[in-house]
Amino acid sequence: MSLPPIEAALRAQANAQQAVPMKAYMLDQFEFLGIRAGPRRDAMKEALQTLPKFAGTADELLALAHALWQLPEREFRYAAIDWLAKHHKRLDVKALPRILLLVQTDPWWDTVDGLAGVVGDIVLRAKASQPSVQEHMDVCLTHPHLWVRRVAMLHQLGWRGQTDQARLFRYALTLAHETDFFIRKAIGWALRDHARTKPEAVRTFLIEHASQLSGLTRREAGKHLG
Repeated sequence: MSLPPIEAALRAQANAQQAVPMKAYMLDQFEFLGIRAGPRRDAMKEALQTLPKFAGTADELLALAHALWQLPEREFRYAAIDWLAKHHKRLDVKALPRILLLVQTDPWWDTVDGLAGVVGDIVLRAKASQPSVQEHMDVCLTHPHLWVRRVAMLHQLGWRGQTDQARLFRYALTLAHETDFFIRKAIGWALRDHARTKPEAVRTFLIEHASQLSGLTRREAGKHLG
């Protein structure tokens, strides 16, 4: 899969005025082309239509994502996440280390959370034939990099009835002592998501462990519990 046509297609949509507030929203940490999500995805789609239909291996799929990640503007990373999300069924757990490398490269919530969704899709699909697959996430839970720990906490988002509740609660308590905003927010977000399916279980968990969980986590988790 060729990178230049994709890069050219996205750069053609650049809007310098729009890039200013986008960069400010990310606390001026990253460069932006100034492309909103819709036009970005349209440009990526058009570029791909000019190329041979992708029918390659997981290695080739990941290679394009990593190549996009090397470009300086943030939109290329968003395009890489879209690409991985679109083709996640071609990936298995062997792809996780390479995805976690992306997680740790110039990380912020905008890229990390998108990659967490890709990781979750891969792990959930693998779970049908590999019941122990979430042990990969157990390892991530104690990773020295906080954004990898956030991925572990968030990987079950959207799993609904397939959520491993015991593991979710264990993860929440394992990370509960951390003071980082993004970890505390992730715990609350994961619990809030599970509360859509198991509200009473989450309510009981929040009551029983109120002294261990931060106020931010409790507020985030209980938003829809009343």
